[in-house]
Amino acid sequence: MSEGTAPAGGEAAAIADEAARERLSYLRGSIDNLDAALVHLLAERFKCTQQVGELKALHSLPPADPAREAAQIERLRRLAEDAKLDPAFAEKFLNFIIGEVVRHHRAIADRTQEGAGEPAEPAAG
Repeated sequence: MSEGTAPAGGEAAAIADEAARERLSYLRGSIDNLDAALVHLLAERFKCTQQVGELKALHSLPPADPAREAAQIERLRRLAEDAKLDPAFAEKFLNFIIGEVVRHHRAIADRTQEGAGEPAEPAAG
């Protein structure tokens, strides 16, 4: 093919397909990186909520805080709107996370109550 000459039909499709494949691979790499970042952010978030659960259990506070949860959902809906993300999706996502956090807080409270009712074990050594 000489310079300035359009590629034949099959060549044009092959070039376009290769460009699309490269772009798709690039975008998928970005998605993979974002997924990894989300997992790490969620891990950090759960480390914090674990500490909240321990503090609540220590002070006999309830595992769930409906007023805080409602405020957080409203806040996240506003953030989603500002980010051009479906607020209903953001709410579903946060509700899922809240459900997991409350489940963890209940488990921590149960373990704390079980430990409070038993005599302390003697220290080794």
